[in-house]
Order: sequence, then structure tokens, then C-alpha cells
Amino acid sequence: RLAAEPGTEAGMRWIPPGRYLIGARPERPEEGPPHPVDLQGFWIDQTEVTNADFAAFVAATGYRTLAERAPDPALYPGIARDSLVPSSLVFVPLKSGERPTGPASWWKIIPGADWRHPQGPDSDITGHAHEPVVHIGHADALAYARWRGRDLPSEAEWEAAARGGLVAAQYSWGDQRPGG
Repeated sequence: RLAAEPGTEAGMRWIPPGRYLIGARPERPEEGPPHPVDLQGFWIDQTEVTNADFAAFVAATGYRTLAERAPDPALYPGIARDSLVPSSLVFVPLKSGERPTGPASWWKIIPGADWRHPQGPDSDITGHAHEPVVHIGHADALAYARWRGRDLPSEAEWEAAARGGLVAAQYSWGDQRPGG
């Protein structure tokens, strides 16, 4: 997202100022109801940041992502230091016949998983240059955006852009449930 309205930006879309309805009918207790927000106009990338985009940033700056750094022990009191290794959460499908017991059934902390190694240390992004970069934290995304001379969209800006003009739909793509 760019704060000011420049001329036409390649690969970006202008979202005009206005009142947008964001949120959806709550499906879970922590979700809020739809509500209007007034937004100033803003530019937003039309597509996700790709592995190639992020690789260019890393090559130019030497940046290391959160998943590539060992966690700060001061932030994790009570956790053994030898457990604080560079890692990330990876989606791991259930084996045939397994029943889910909660989110931990599918998501596993994998040491060595990061944007270059999306499934863990034995994987890589060869042949996936134009796919969205993964295992990127907020601080990583913000560092990339600042390197590009941009900022991250707010939640309201992102939702307004993602809805593409849909009003009062349950999801950003319409009312059909995911996978339905």
C-alpha cells in the first residue's frame, strides 16, 4: 500500500475513498458483526508477494526472517533454550484413518521451515518462484514493504480491496463456504 496517490503504479490497484462494509455475520464467538468504515483512497498490490519478489529483497538487504532466527529466550520464559530454534508452523495433512483433535492435528512446528524451505529443511522453492512467499511474519512483511517504499494495508483496507466491491457477503469472494 502507498500512502499518497501517485500516478498509475504497475502491478497495483487504486481503491477509491469511501464507506466500506467490512466484517461478516459471526460464525465464532470472537468474530464481530459487519460494520461500516470510512477509508481514504489507497494503492494496493494486485497479487501476493512472490518467492522471487522476496528473494530480490533478501539479496538486496541480507534480511533474515523471523522463522530463520532463533526466538529470544526472554520472550519465552519456561521454554528450554534448546527448544528455541529457528522454525515455523507447517500444515501437515492427517494420515489415512486419523481423526483431527484440534488445530494441532494439522499444524506442526518444524525446525528449519522458512520461506526458502516451506515444508522443512529438506524442501526448497525451486520451480516455485512465482508462488506466494510463505512463513513470513508481520515484521518480515513490513520490512519488505518499507524496502519497496510502501506500507502494509490495515485490516479494513485489505478487506475492502479483497471484497472487490462485494457488499454484505459472508466471505471476500461471496457467500459460498470455503471448499463448498
